[in-house]
Amino acid sequence: MIPRYSRPEMVAIWAPETRFQIWFEIEAHALDAMAELGIVPRAAAEKVWAAHAAQPPFDIARIDAIEAETKHDVIAFLTHVAERTGEEARFLHQGMTSSDVLDTCLAVQLKRAADLLIADLDALLAVLKRRAFEHKLTPTIGRSHGIHAEPVTFGLKLAQAYAEFARNRARLVAARDDVATCAISGAVGTFANIDPRVEAHVADKMGLTIEPVSTQVIPRDRHAMFFATLGVIASSVERLATEVRHLQRTEVLEAEEYFSPGQKGSSAMPHKRNPVLTENLTGLARMVRGYVTPALENVALWHERDISHSSVERMIGPDATVTLDFALARLTGVIDKLLVYPERMARNMNRMGGLIHSQRVLLALTQAGASREDAYRLVQRNAMKVWESDGALSLEELLKADPDVTARLSPDEIAARFDLDYHLKHVDTIFARVFGAA
Repeated sequence: MIPRYSRPEMVAIWAPETRFQIWFEIEAHALDAMAELGIVPRAAAEKVWAAHAAQPPFDIARIDAIEAETKHDVIAFLTHVAERTGEEARFLHQGMTSSDVLDTCLAVQLKRAADLLIADLDALLAVLKRRAFEHKLTPTIGRSHGIHAEPVTFGLKLAQAYAEFARNRARLVAARDDVATCAISGAVGTFANIDPRVEAHVADKMGLTIEPVSTQVIPRDRHAMFFATLGVIASSVERLATEVRHLQRTEVLEAEEYFSPGQKGSSAMPHKRNPVLTENLTGLARMVRGYVTPALENVALWHERDISHSSVERMIGPDATVTLDFALARLTGVIDKLLVYPERMARNMNRMGGLIHSQRVLLALTQAGASREDAYRLVQRNAMKVWESDGALSLEELLKADPDVTARLSPDEIAARFDLDYHLKHVDTIFARVFGAA
């Protein structure tokens, strides 16, 4: 985690203090369940909770010092709890294995991280919706292969992004639910030394579901899906960021990132206004996607357990969630303050002499009796003259002067095919599909 690309609330989920508090709650709730089942004394469970409440937070340095000797993080933690609690601590971890604590803790952390990311997506969706309706009927040119195609609206661009991130939200909710499982099943997952009712109690208290069948670890296909979902969301971040970067190019300049007073774009060239935020988002998206492959490779563990996944998850858990959290917040700010230039959009759309209406003429000719091949040839030969003139010529005027075209279409019929509003007649329909009829 790099402070430059981190936000405090997400970072706190992965702090040692948070991790040890979750470990304690898992162990103490398991102890409560065992006391209810008559396996351990009720007084022991009460003493563990009371001793924890009466003392300051865990001493991270002390736990680290114990681990330096034991070379085992869970044993180091339990030793420190025993130092703080007294002899009743001997009842902790009865029949449990380290993975019961580690995997259940990771499930809690990933669920909490997902909740923050879902809130991030909600904030982004709200901004996208507001800006989409603001520019619902702002005409702009649609591009395919980077080349002018036919008119769209800037609101439709944002509506498409809204629909994509709405799908991402649904994916993340599903991934959160899938990864939020609890395993308190003991060595190799057979419950030989711990009652399954202990697992059910801990799961309920920690806000998780029980893992139907674990080995000594929770199956890592769950985690792979979680991080793959983060990778998809990151790709959506990059797609929208790339759109903004293209629109900010000098020769396009239909929209650009907000440039604040006192901001500098270049150390050498005072005129520069660069899309630095969306370029940053492109880089951050690459990092989040980079964590997907290790998560997929974690699925194939040896037999009932190995720890090849452990070092991976200690890195990608914090890094992927912290980075995506920052990226979503940054993207929300970019869209919220995005400068949009409708006049420039209109100027760009009209700079190629009406070529963007070529399909309407093509269709009109076929409906007037021309074969598709002949209609395409007639329109293209005039369109290429406009293209080669860099828009100095008018497609409409060339078509009106072409006897092969006017043999099929009158001047008024040709002119009617150059109506911009025709392209926007179903914007309401699309918006209703994305945002609902209201």
